[in-house]
Amino acid sequence: QVQLVESGGGLVQPGGSLRLSCAASGIVFSIYYMGWYRQVPGKQRELVARITGGGSTNYADSVKGRLTISRDNAKNTVYLQMNNLKPEDTAVYYCNAARVATLSSQWGQGTQVTVSS
Repeated sequence: QVQLVESGGGLVQPGGSLRLSCAASGIVFSIYYMGWYRQVPGKQRELVARITGGGSTNYADSVKGRLTISRDNAKNTVYLQMNNLKPEDTAVYYCNAARVATLSSQWGQGTQVTVSS
């Protein structure tokens, strides 16, 4: 059974930092694309950052230079380092594991990030 468990969300002031983690189980982690998405009420879920098994990354334009995705295949964990946070980064952040070959996609339960003074 696939399980993705996010942690690390919380309340932070503008300009602050947070590090999100997503621990995966039930999959061959190294062959999956791992991504972080976010969603605010009334809007569609949007891609924040994604990383391939080999470490190639892509980011939404709005987060380039501030957020960094990384993965540790030995620990089956993907991270999102969030620096210089802005109020518009406030959202529920979801971890996603995707395998292109089988068109499979799994989601975590989400973790709330609130950026406010």
